[in-house]
Amino acid sequence: MTVTQNRAVESETSAAREKVLEVKNLRIHYETPRGDVIAVNGINFHVYKGETLGLVGESGCGKSTATAGILRLVQPPGRIVDGEVLLNGVDLLKLNESELRQKRWRDASLIPQGAMNSLNPVMKVKEQIGDGITTHEPGMSRQAVKERILELLTLVGLPSRVYDLYPHELSGGMKQRVCIAMGIALNPSMIIADEPTSALDVVVQRVVAQTLLDVKKKLGVSMILIGHDMGLQAQLVDRIAVMYAGNIVEIAPVRSLFEEPMHPYTQLLIASIPSIKERKPLKITEGLTHDLRNPPPGCIFQFRCPQVMEHCRKITPPLRELKPEHYVACHLYE
Repeated sequence: MTVTQNRAVESETSAAREKVLEVKNLRIHYETPRGDVIAVNGINFHVYKGETLGLVGESGCGKSTATAGILRLVQPPGRIVDGEVLLNGVDLLKLNESELRQKRWRDASLIPQGAMNSLNPVMKVKEQIGDGITTHEPGMSRQAVKERILELLTLVGLPSRVYDLYPHELSGGMKQRVCIAMGIALNPSMIIADEPTSALDVVVQRVVAQTLLDVKKKLGVSMILIGHDMGLQAQLVDRIAVMYAGNIVEIAPVRSLFEEPMHPYTQLLIASIPSIKERKPLKITEGLTHDLRNPPPGCIFQFRCPQVMEHCRKITPPLRELKPEHYVACHLYE
């Protein structure tokens, strides 16, 4: 059985699982002199315990903004307009700053995009990982902190010598694995990985991707994996949520989504994956996204959809469950 099939089998039993994260009607806007840019437009999804949910879509569709909203990391002029983010039953959007600081890293952590820009160049690895540990567990001795850091480095496949090195002494893949070690330092129940392999070459991508799988298996954490690479998503995630222009247009178990993509945008994304078995012309999504300050009535994909109908220009399609765990927002299936 392939990796993708294994993930699909896990997804088929997801209905009975505990939900670690529930995002309800999350709306995030960016203020501009000409009106608010609607970056995230009332999205709803959940993540089960021990599951990896892939979040995919083109650049600018709102993936990173949505996950920044989950951790309340949206910076001005951005703001969270509405919604609920329930992590283990606690609404993170209602916590004060002190309560939120206790939740970050301990219950929910972030593996950022671009480790080069995320690590402090003048601090050694031991100091950067240790800072989060001692902040949340101030009673730990120096020796205990050192042992924890060395265990983390081993868990992500790094040699112990990395403990005493600066970021500039590490390769790109090693930096990314240091960020993974930081993300799992307090054994959170939810990890958000924001395109952790996007700045790496193909060989190193595989190493980092395997590290993420190993960490998930050993710790049993839930994960949101943001990315563009549909092929990589097929091998790493259990379910996929497809975003377009701030909206989720399809959510499905990975096998179901690749074998029978239902939304026209999802179909175009999958058709763009190069094949090693046959030569075929590259399919592209023609047209431009609408002005995010002024979304049109009806379906948000109408200007670029090859199957658009008159009905699509008037009524917004709801996200409906058409098959078990397979949700799609499209009028084609009414």
